[in-house]
Amino acid sequence: MSDDYDTSAGALKEGAAKLIELLRIRTLPIGMKLFEDEAEMLGIKGVRTPTEDFHFTMCQMVGQVRTAGFTLGIRHENTRMHSNCGGIVGLNAPDEAYLTGEQMDGVWFENREAARLHQADMTRVEPKYQGLCVAPLRSGRLDPPDIVLFYATPAQTILFVNGLQWKRYKRYDMTITGESACSDSWGRALATRETSISIPCYAERRYGGVADDEMLLAMPPDEFMRGIEGVQGIGKVGLRYPIPPYGTQMDPAMGMGKSYPGGSAGKAG
Repeated sequence: MSDDYDTSAGALKEGAAKLIELLRIRTLPIGMKLFEDEAEMLGIKGVRTPTEDFHFTMCQMVGQVRTAGFTLGIRHENTRMHSNCGGIVGLNAPDEAYLTGEQMDGVWFENREAARLHQADMTRVEPKYQGLCVAPLRSGRLDPPDIVLFYATPAQTILFVNGLQWKRYKRYDMTITGESACSDSWGRALATRETSISIPCYAERRYGGVADDEMLLAMPPDEFMRGIEGVQGIGKVGLRYPIPPYGTQMDPAMGMGKSYPGGSAGKAG
């Protein structure tokens, strides 16, 4: 691959299959796309929309897509109204009960000021969109998506970051909002078009089905393809998943000589 990555639906479909092969992630890599025109979203082949007056959280939507493989489209009216669920992704602006900290005062935070500061610190997409669609990359229905997401264990996550750094180094920082961690993942990636790594929050685990050992990576499609290229690259020198434990009581000289040889000598096979 060159630095000009193919991010068409077909290429991303192939990339998703390659990612599952390389890192053995448990659930499907997915795409997310915002629409200013609801009709355009409803024109996507195979899109499912909720029944009238049915509400769910964004993390429930993401959980359905990555596990069941649905293509789901929603409007603001399908989320918890005027909340951060739609507010993070630009379907609405949260109402004053959220922005003032009232909604979380005495629950997630001991006082109103801490709850207010939590709301003020969230990354949110500008509230100008009428619809949002989430679909597995394998479906090829978002061409292309705005961002790509996948869940991974910490070991899988660090190897993917190593892949992102393989050809062109960049430091990747995590942000931790705490509760409402979707602000750190799909919210941040949609708003900034930067790779965003998060520790899913209580709500994502309770309502979205996220496992104890799962983290979430969200990124623009070109970063997804670059990461896969890099994971393949480091794999050629033996840095692959799963990472075999060397042993805490072994002399590390042989293993270190292969993984940190200096120059090109002694590469792992």
